[in-house]
Amino acid sequence: MTIKSDRWIKKMAVKKKIIDPFEENQVRKGIISFGLSSYGYDIRIDNEFKTPDTTDSSLIDPKDFDISSFKSIKSDHCIVPAHSYVLGKSVEYFRLPRNILTLCFGKSTYARCGIVVNITPLEPEWEGYITMAVCNTSGKPVKLYSHEGIAQIIFLESDDICQTSYADKKGKYQAQKKLTVSKVD
Repeated sequence: MTIKSDRWIKKMAVKKKIIDPFEENQVRKGIISFGLSSYGYDIRIDNEFKTPDTTDSSLIDPKDFDISSFKSIKSDHCIVPAHSYVLGKSVEYFRLPRNILTLCFGKSTYARCGIVVNITPLEPEWEGYITMAVCNTSGKPVKLYSHEGIAQIIFLESDDICQTSYADKKGKYQAQKKLTVSKVD
């Protein structure tokens, strides 16, 4: 596998719309940066969040996700309570080629505040808005800024085409258009 450079990412974003919308430069003045970087792409978090209702002590079950135990928020920011998390989605829509896998890492600006961004690898031929868990490991609330950088996506190209892509499997999160909670087929 090889890590793809900014030139490849830009070419594929323009030609194949693998990232939409695509920002071909780092946007950084007065905000947490987003856009194309040397060997990746810094994604933004949208203004729609789901936060666990802290007054509800029910169990969160990935096989039987009760969305009623979460509050939906639409705002230019979101406060992540201490030792808690929120769900968010990317501003960008992704369409991955069959020979590409991505990994994601949280931005250092947020990491220094105790924020961990959990995004599973984007598999070959997956497409959609990314749903992410943003966890606050600190003992204090942390503010997230909508439409600003949250994490960096690294693109890895395989020498071989995969036998079965995410699209072939008809994956349950394929082409998700909204913030999607966990589900089991």
